[in-house]
Amino acid sequence: MKKLQQLWLAAGIMLVSSVAFASPSKYVVDTQGMHASINFKIQHLGYSWLTGRFNNFSGDFSYDPEKLANSKISVKIDTDSINTNHAERDKHLRSADFLNAKKFPEATFVSDSISGSDKAMQVKGKFTLNGVTKEIVIDAHKIGEGKDPWGGYRSGFSGTTKIKLADYGITYDLGPASTEVFLDLNIEGIKK
Repeated sequence: MKKLQQLWLAAGIMLVSSVAFASPSKYVVDTQGMHASINFKIQHLGYSWLTGRFNNFSGDFSYDPEKLANSKISVKIDTDSINTNHAERDKHLRSADFLNAKKFPEATFVSDSISGSDKAMQVKGKFTLNGVTKEIVIDAHKIGEGKDPWGGYRSGFSGTTKIKLADYGITYDLGPASTEVFLDLNIEGIKK
């Protein structure tokens, strides 16, 4: 009886140890299957919204459902891939007046901390655009996770934030209603 108790105790310690020291799951953002998107909108003259997206980006994240503070995210955006469904406007947005895509072909976000819960998390980190780095906060939530039909495992999140153009050295005058850009982020990751 004593040996059986010792065996159960040892098994319990191993189980607790493996849970306590489990590392966060790592994911790569699924951009190939178009199951992730980085969209934006900005007011046009205060009368309507101009919307667009970045067609090319990449990223990865680690996710710990037991302790969000152990989670991290990193995203790289190809600024030349901006798409507002208007070729001339997109050309202007790539110019030095806005994204300066030739000089700064990449925008990045790297998280510093993630807090809250799956239903309401705050992702704080450094966003670099047009050669300027500022801290932003993304309000996010988990959409879901589980096995996919191809034998993999996926996890998805959605988030929103806004940035002031002037904070990133973009001072082209679009009028007083168009000083902020609202970002809508949808990220689905495939477990590594």
